[in-house]
Amino acid sequence: MTDKNSFAASVQSKKGRLYAVIQVKEDGKTKPVWRALGLPEGTGKSKVQKAYREVVSKFEIEYAESLVRRGNPAAGLSVFDYLCAYLNRAKSSIQINTYESYHGMIYGKIRRYFEPKTKLTVGNLQPKDIEDFYDSLFADGVTANTVIHYHAIMRRAFSQAFKDGLIDANPFDRVDRPKKNKFHGENYSEDELKALLELTRSDPIYPAILLAGGLGLRRSEALGVRWSRIDWEQNTVLLDTKIVEYERDGEKIVEPVEEMKNKSSRRTLPLPAPVREMLETEREKQEIYRKMFGKSYDIRYMDFVCVDQLGRLIRPSYVTQHFSDIIKKYGLRKIRYHDLRHTMASILIRHDVPLINVSNFLGHSDISTTANIYAHLDKASKQASADIITGIFDDKREG
Repeated sequence: MTDKNSFAASVQSKKGRLYAVIQVKEDGKTKPVWRALGLPEGTGKSKVQKAYREVVSKFEIEYAESLVRRGNPAAGLSVFDYLCAYLNRAKSSIQINTYESYHGMIYGKIRRYFEPKTKLTVGNLQPKDIEDFYDSLFADGVTANTVIHYHAIMRRAFSQAFKDGLIDANPFDRVDRPKKNKFHGENYSEDELKALLELTRSDPIYPAILLAGGLGLRRSEALGVRWSRIDWEQNTVLLDTKIVEYERDGEKIVEPVEEMKNKSSRRTLPLPAPVREMLETEREKQEIYRKMFGKSYDIRYMDFVCVDQLGRLIRPSYVTQHFSDIIKKYGLRKIRYHDLRHTMASILIRHDVPLINVSNFLGHSDISTTANIYAHLDKASKQASADIITGIFDDKREG
């Protein structure tokens, strides 16, 4: 499934059409398998090579999957080949950006490490082999959090191998997951947030900044806010769409996805006055831009709040980079765009808003997530506990 394929293969022509001829060895015998490239003789070399790679890669995935279906003792099925087959099988059940992320990991560092180790198969992979792989990742300068991502996808794939009866036990269950790096973001004070919002009021990403700092939205959620989800009478907004960005065949793709991070991420929030004011202003601006640019305006995304002057979706990566540039431009204290979400949550907590309310506002799947991030700020609940204890002893003294 690489340029240096697991199968010997070549390009041959027949009746004016081009084919990939793949040599498959089974039961000690080799047989050629022909796959059409969909190209005529005389096609340019680069186009032929691209079609050849795609056809052979697809065949290898299909072949690996056929071994899985046949229950071939996980048999000579290499770790890399199995993970490719697993990813193809899981494609329909995961979000496109998640799929592209997994694809990058499997066809990147996993492939480079495991493909040369042909003796390592799904059936004989041992915990020590896995730990050696993790050590190689750390040696490359990868963080523990990134290694955890590799651990998660590989463990999930081997859990499927166990369910399919290919292995008797999951070797990843006997490997300790790396400890997560503790990262503490920087939060702005209320005055710092006000200053940032004032300075960026005319900036193209101002709506995204206010949605993060005023509603605590994730980057993908802020960019996914839609006009049709705003209830102007009830003064609320429904969050049910996010904007994802991923790379496919060297091309960066940005698109909306109506599937949130988790069930609780799909939520309806009230609109604070500054956010509503921004939305009303932005709606007027977009109408002006539509008339100004006419046919050049991209009408596909007219339902989205965060678009550029030509109506195109704003790339998540652009928001991150441009926000960093804004901080430098105005000499503000350095924070990440995502820290605006933390800023909003921290302000609510410092104003004694109960942690459960903050959790619901942020769309966390579990209040423990909120507690782990913000417990050090939850002075209200801590003080309430102290007051209760004081009251108990005061009652005893009075008695």
